[in-house]
Amino acid sequence: MDGQHDELSFSRENRLPSFTEVLSRRTRPPVDLFMFYLFLQREGAEDILDFWLDVQQHENLCRAYFKDVRKSGRTIKEDWPQYWDYARRRGSIYGTVVGLNPEVAGTKRSTASTGELLSEQDKRNLADEKPRSPSPRATPGMSDRTQVASTSPNDPIQRSTTPFSLSGRTPTLFNLKRASRAPTIIPRSSAITRQDLIASAERIYFRYLSPAANTVNSQENHEIYLPPSLRIHSFPLSSAHEPKTQSELAVLAQIPDMFHAQKEYCFRAMEQDAFPRFLRAKAFGNLTPVSSLVRLILGLLILWIGLAAAFSLVFLDVKPKSKRFFLFIPFTFAILFLISHQYELDPILVFFGQSETTPFRTLTIREPYVKKLLLGRAIWVTVLVAVFVTALTLLFWAVPGHRL
Repeated sequence: MDGQHDELSFSRENRLPSFTEVLSRRTRPPVDLFMFYLFLQREGAEDILDFWLDVQQHENLCRAYFKDVRKSGRTIKEDWPQYWDYARRRGSIYGTVVGLNPEVAGTKRSTASTGELLSEQDKRNLADEKPRSPSPRATPGMSDRTQVASTSPNDPIQRSTTPFSLSGRTPTLFNLKRASRAPTIIPRSSAITRQDLIASAERIYFRYLSPAANTVNSQENHEIYLPPSLRIHSFPLSSAHEPKTQSELAVLAQIPDMFHAQKEYCFRAMEQDAFPRFLRAKAFGNLTPVSSLVRLILGLLILWIGLAAAFSLVFLDVKPKSKRFFLFIPFTFAILFLISHQYELDPILVFFGQSETTPFRTLTIREPYVKKLLLGRAIWVTVLVAVFVTALTLLFWAVPGHRL
């Protein structure tokens, strides 16, 4: 694993990582997935990343199911004819896994996976049958046993290692509720079933997409923003009951691909908006906003003290004049803090190879190109500090004393 990381790092010695590399956990601090999650937390927008990670795990769960079926000696067409027919007609992201030819696998999927999941005829059939509507409070899909991790070394389920939310923030474009938690993972000791897939999809729907996410069980529901064309308005299945009717089986066939279009939208939204700002914050600076603000306050305070001392030495005409050279001490701290705030970069931390994660907590910079960028900017900041401190100190040394 270390050799793989070294090879990946070598390939990025002269460039910043891409968003895909960050999401696939192929980058190192301070531009890794953990730091990106913390960055979104500060903006109150980590729910969109939680959604992407949950859908990624849902899709990995579906892949593991299809692989289990094929390892058992059965074909997907024999095991799940409704899904096979749906994927053959409308295309599926699992085409190569389930055995569809590349032309069918690459077909643009229909928008039937967005908006209403049912046709008008299906909705009439379900209305006649009066199925139970799943409750977000009592739904097993909302429990911690929703996501299943593979124990087979050949079929790993990607795991989210993102931390839980630290505190509440102001809602943004991406989320309407806060305090989201990372996906819960348990090891599986048996084959994945279609009910597991329903439970996974049910949890994602009621947590991120249900219109009731703002009012029902707000600690577990965090509706994200999606354009109207991508919103899913209903989820007629329940993990507590096995689908039996034709209408329910038709909806079940859409479960594996249900959230893929929404996942792609979230990927593009993060890649075009949040990710560039994340790179600017972490590849060209090493301070958090709170830490930067503290430096501004301390810098102004120490500068006021230094100027007060300087003018006192001048107007009291303190002898010998060489004592004024000691003014470089408060001027150094003041200018260092002020320029660190302006550049959001502390050169001392950079020289020690550190970057802040949360206010006044640091980790080691390990991404080669980022380390190179930060070191160059740290040297520039150090030069600026030295120039300003020297200028201020010489200015107050050269001013003739005049006792008032």
